[in-house]
Amino acid sequence: MTGLLYFALGIAVVWSFWLARHRMLSFQAQRAADYEHFGPEFVLSRHLAGALVCHGVIYGPSGRVVSRFVADMTGEWTESGGVLRESFRFDSGATQERAWHLTLAPDGTIRAEADDIVGHGSGAMGGPCVGLTYRIKLPEDAGGHTLDVVDWMHLLDNGVIMNRSQFRKFGVKVAELVATIERKREAA
Repeated sequence: MTGLLYFALGIAVVWSFWLARHRMLSFQAQRAADYEHFGPEFVLSRHLAGALVCHGVIYGPSGRVVSRFVADMTGEWTESGGVLRESFRFDSGATQERAWHLTLAPDGTIRAEADDIVGHGSGAMGGPCVGLTYRIKLPEDAGGHTLDVVDWMHLLDNGVIMNRSQFRKFGVKVAELVATIERKREAA
């Protein structure tokens, strides 16, 4: 009986350490307030306005690249929010369209909606960073799964935005996206 008690206690201690690490030290544990003292300040209506281009890769659960993409993006803004239209071209030849409808509150919080988002996403701005969490429904040809997403964009000093997103199903990371977003250059 004592052995079983020690075993259960050991499981509880390991689980507690895992939970503490997950809640305080992981990618999902970041908060916009963690970055408020850094610069330059990320202003959505300025840095995601006009014609943009995004280049990225998607990693599968093993950490290997499973897809690459380029997306043309256009941001249009008013005082209270904006629309960010994305047109993706994947290396497989597949295409995907999305229009984010973003509502900005005076306190820096963000409400994000799109056709493939379940409910709405929420986020916040802090210094050079924007963080969003949302649930995305994948297209049927990609399995039709609903995934939990943690999405962070970091504005660099040169104006390029680094984007990193993690996609989880039942708490297990199933994909990760890393991308750059920058102003589209005029054709020479």
